[in-house]
Amino acid sequence: MTPVKSCLIAAALYAPLLAQAADPETCSAVRFADVGWTDITVTTAVTRYVLSELGYVTKVRRLSVPDTYKAMQENNVDVFLGNWMPSMENDIRPYLKNGSVQTLGANLEGAKYTLAVNQAAYDGGLKSFADLARFKQQLDGRIYGIEPGNDGNKLIQRMIRDKAFGLDGFKLVESSESGMLYQVKRAEHLKQWVVFLGWEPHPMNNQIKMRYLEGGDAYFGPNYGGATVYTNVRKGLAEECPNLGQLLKNLRFSLTMENHLMAAILNQSTNRRREAKAWLKANPDTLASWLQGVTLRDGSPIPQGLMQAKAP
Repeated sequence: MTPVKSCLIAAALYAPLLAQAADPETCSAVRFADVGWTDITVTTAVTRYVLSELGYVTKVRRLSVPDTYKAMQENNVDVFLGNWMPSMENDIRPYLKNGSVQTLGANLEGAKYTLAVNQAAYDGGLKSFADLARFKQQLDGRIYGIEPGNDGNKLIQRMIRDKAFGLDGFKLVESSESGMLYQVKRAEHLKQWVVFLGWEPHPMNNQIKMRYLEGGDAYFGPNYGGATVYTNVRKGLAEECPNLGQLLKNLRFSLTMENHLMAAILNQSTNRRREAKAWLKANPDTLASWLQGVTLRDGSPIPQGLMQAKAP
């Protein structure tokens, strides 16, 4: 690994200087799952970049949430950084119970995830889940979700099945994050009403005049679906690969960080790796906290000069 390649900057001054046992060769390739949400794409990209500088090779697979946990159980995926709780509780429960998936800790706090509407609908009186049925005609009886199998979609389907909030006869429209946001922006342009899955962190909060609906606590949880995002790994990964495990345990992201990087990726169609490098260079203290107790994969200390090298 050359100084030119490595540019995690001066944060290595905070990294441990004592070598420890190397992660075995079986740990050299780290397989991530990405469910296609921009926030998870961003955190996965940043983590993959750091790992590559430490001597690991990383791969990523685009999978749905159910397929992610199935792949982890079958030892086909190592890491998933997008366990949104409590909305994913039903998705992950059987895998935690049988021990095939483990949670290393929270990587983001203060997130939220619930139904939202555009400003036109909110101004028209649609301000809570209890208002949805009253405005079925204006909404064309549709609630826009993201990819099939997603936990948020399942919550919407359960509300419709339960006829909660008078939603009998409503239809969930499944597509993808980008597909859903296209429909929201289209409705905004046409001055139509729309209800959809919203969450933070995400640039949608700045790009769209949107408001979160009150009263969905029974399905999405309190505080507008207040959420904590956790790091999941397959069974035994942290024990087999202690250096890798230490880095993953150290990871802590912020709403500010994710909103910034997501906006850069979505709005400028820029290179994810380049954006990750630039953010880490501008935030050495964050990187330093991630590198506490971490070495290169071969067990040697992170060279100070290596980390201070300038980006090419």
